[in-house]
Amino acid sequence: MRSADGLSNRQRDILNYIEEFVQEHGYPPAIRQIQEKLDISSTSVVAYNLKALEGKGMLKREGKVSRGITIPNVVSATLSRIMGGSVPLLGVITAGMPLPEPEDTSSTSVEQIEVPPDVVPADRLNDVYALRVRGHSMIDALIDDGDIVLLRYQPTAENGQMVAVRIEDDNAVTLKRFYREGEKVRLQPANVTMSPIFVDAAKVAVQGRVVGVLRSMM
Repeated sequence: MRSADGLSNRQRDILNYIEEFVQEHGYPPAIRQIQEKLDISSTSVVAYNLKALEGKGMLKREGKVSRGITIPNVVSATLSRIMGGSVPLLGVITAGMPLPEPEDTSSTSVEQIEVPPDVVPADRLNDVYALRVRGHSMIDALIDDGDIVLLRYQPTAENGQMVAVRIEDDNAVTLKRFYREGEKVRLQPANVTMSPIFVDAAKVAVQGRVVGVLRSMM
């Protein structure tokens, strides 16, 4: 029997299995995996049906590559969700004393950092950027020198949130936990050996809230 889209039951089963496999693993199955999963008599029968599906525009194959199967408008979206996305790496931020603010985000040559979906899903990376950490003042928050923090642009912060803030008098940016205390802001390090920084609230500009960390393995 053939479905309304002109596919045989076997072809529909193969297409559905490829889609499900990609959703789970992030890459397409090998021909032998299709054969074994769907209890098809031989890999040549699988290859025949893949060719038929390709002829109907349901998928594309890359020569004789075992896993060279893509499904236009389906696999690409699935892979984007599974494999994550990327964000601009805008410079270095200190986790100790303040340093000059990161480079201008308007640069077209900014390096892009890949973000695994288990850190931040690709569909939640809007307005997110990355900074490489220098210093050890956030070590008790499991952020160490060389790590990369992911920040979502926002001009405000709630008490206890970890943020990048610009101290206007110093024209410098630092990574700390934010606490508003009357007319002052306390920028609290996560390191018991270091003291907080107290700044007039009017002199502090929040530049983003930490939403994820990419750990340095060095």
